[in-house]
Amino acid sequence: MLTKLVYRLFFLGFFAVVPGALAADSGMMLSPRVGLNAYMALVDQQLEHARDGLRIVAASDNAASGDWDRIKGPLAVFAKDTPTSAAVWFVRPDGSYFTVDAGRMSQNLGDRGYFPGLMAGHEVAGDLVISKATGKRSTIIAVPIYAGGRVIGAVGVSIAMERVATLIDDKIAFPRQVIFYALDEHGQIALHRDPKLSFEFAERLGSKTLAQAVAEMLAKPEGMVRYEFQGAQRTAIFKKSPVTRWVYVLRW
Repeated sequence: MLTKLVYRLFFLGFFAVVPGALAADSGMMLSPRVGLNAYMALVDQQLEHARDGLRIVAASDNAASGDWDRIKGPLAVFAKDTPTSAAVWFVRPDGSYFTVDAGRMSQNLGDRGYFPGLMAGHEVAGDLVISKATGKRSTIIAVPIYAGGRVIGAVGVSIAMERVATLIDDKIAFPRQVIFYALDEHGQIALHRDPKLSFEFAERLGSKTLAQAVAEMLAKPEGMVRYEFQGAQRTAIFKKSPVTRWVYVLRW
């Protein structure tokens, strides 16, 4: 995982005075496309790191046992290595589940939209939920557990999007006038520099031109759009992630 210092050095190596560049607080100029690529890479790296860690846990004999007392130790290690997590959990086919922090939960995950697919053996990456364990706006990464040729449960993590936004601000010092956000395939805001706007539907927040821009961003792999928001004309560049299929956006 890249450290804060590495990210700083990365950006110093790519600051350049170019048409349409973003003025950083230091007086240097950051190419918007470089900023977008690095922002997307940082978030995707966090999610892929979580998925890879869960795959290791899911493939272990401890997980295959289906015994929470054996699973909670490896999951606790995973949780310590995932600072953006809101909850790390093990779920059974009936939807009952356990978290590292609280043990057996009174709620049930069986009503989650991703749950049938997960129990059918499909990994989950990027579904948006309000965490039942913590109440935080989160995205789900989950991996099924197999034993005897069948799915006997799954391990997962609820990634707190507010913590991801803080991580981006810490690792990448975007200028104050630059807003980063990401849209899921339905146009819902998965991540926003202002956490209060997370999980809103972008097209409902502004003008007709914003709704048109959202439609274009969802339809194309990458590009640039302009729209009106809060009484001002905005420019945004965007790119779709192969990891979550989210559309990552930088707007100024």
